[in-house]
Amino acid sequence: MGVVEDLGDDLAQRTLAAMEEIGDDRFYFQVAKVIGASSPTLEEAFLTAMRVRLAAARGRKFLDDALKARRGGGPIPLPPPDGAGAAAV
Repeated sequence: MGVVEDLGDDLAQRTLAAMEEIGDDRFYFQVAKVIGASSPTLEEAFLTAMRVRLAAARGRKFLDDALKARRGGGPIPLPPPDGAGAAAV
């Protein structure tokens, strides 16, 4: 990755940890606003990293839930309909 992507991803990882500690799953919008005031390029890299990491977390949760259900003898859950559960970024 380039320096902008590296910085955006590092900040995304730190922001995800802060969101968990703060208890606000939308906190990253505030971070993006602060970044965007100085560097729209870094803001976009940060938001891309956030979207990718949030999507990966949702995917891992769905996979874990499906395996847990299957191992428990229950039906595998259906994925949400298109667009449902996606963060608005």
